[in-house]
Amino acid sequence: MKSFILLALAVFAAVFATVSAQSCTPCKTMKWATCTGSPCECKLTIDDGVNQPIDCNKLIPKCFLMKAEMYRAKNKLSTRTIIGKPTEDAFVDNDGIYDPECESNGKFKAKQNNKTEEYWCVNSAGVRRTDKGDKNMNCSELVETYWVRLQLKHKELNGKVDEASVKTAMSDLIFTRYGYDKNLVKEVQYDPDGRYIVADVKKDKTDRTINLGDLAYYMEKDLKVLPLFTGETPFSFYAGTQNLTMEKILVYYVDEKAPTFTMKNLSGGIIAVIVVVVLAVVIGLLVLFFVNRKKMRYTKTQQREMDNM
Repeated sequence: MKSFILLALAVFAAVFATVSAQSCTPCKTMKWATCTGSPCECKLTIDDGVNQPIDCNKLIPKCFLMKAEMYRAKNKLSTRTIIGKPTEDAFVDNDGIYDPECESNGKFKAKQNNKTEEYWCVNSAGVRRTDKGDKNMNCSELVETYWVRLQLKHKELNGKVDEASVKTAMSDLIFTRYGYDKNLVKEVQYDPDGRYIVADVKKDKTDRTINLGDLAYYMEKDLKVLPLFTGETPFSFYAGTQNLTMEKILVYYVDEKAPTFTMKNLSGGIIAVIVVVVLAVVIGLLVLFFVNRKKMRYTKTQQREMDNM
């Protein structure tokens, strides 16, 4: 009888815990929070063994957020959503189209200038990976792009999207539309809240036969302008029976060697700001000088008139 009572109590406790957990809704202002108990209480881990109670009805204080981010970074936990740079050395194409210098086999020459007096170095995808300089700029090699992250966003849909189908559809699309091996698609992530599909397409670093820049360029044209294929066959992406219409694409490039961007391109803007500030100060001082000088003349004139009287 005693064993039966203990078993019943254990079952009741488990059921109560389950019900309590289910009645506790997620924290709407902090995705890393853990919400448990009855009444529901949400806590944010900000350090080893430190779980800070938080109010999920308003924004979480910045100080707690920064501590939580540092804690998660220290413990190799994710601090961002699936979108964004895959590595710190990843970069995007901020220049757009230009008139490139090509090798006879269609590859980019390492040094480009768009028929101007400015020169820069590009990767195998033709994307600038250095600051711009003069004709003496040294681009000794065409650095290979071995990884592209394709970040797509689809339009709103009625109903839930099947995440497993999204991953399969991306791999199939890479093969059927663009003719690339499915095995190059190493990972596909899906964010239902943001409607983002993120595909990491990688090749072996030693490979020189596959150009991932071609794939990225064709897909960008598909979604941003018009397809380059004859007949302009529209881009279609089916996740199961759902046709996802894409509204945005962003491509990140990762090269064998890190890019060499510096902050030099900001110097001109900084100098311009300094010049404007200095001019404003000088003009202000001059105005003040002339106003004071006029006042002094007026005072002296009044003094002479009074002396004459």
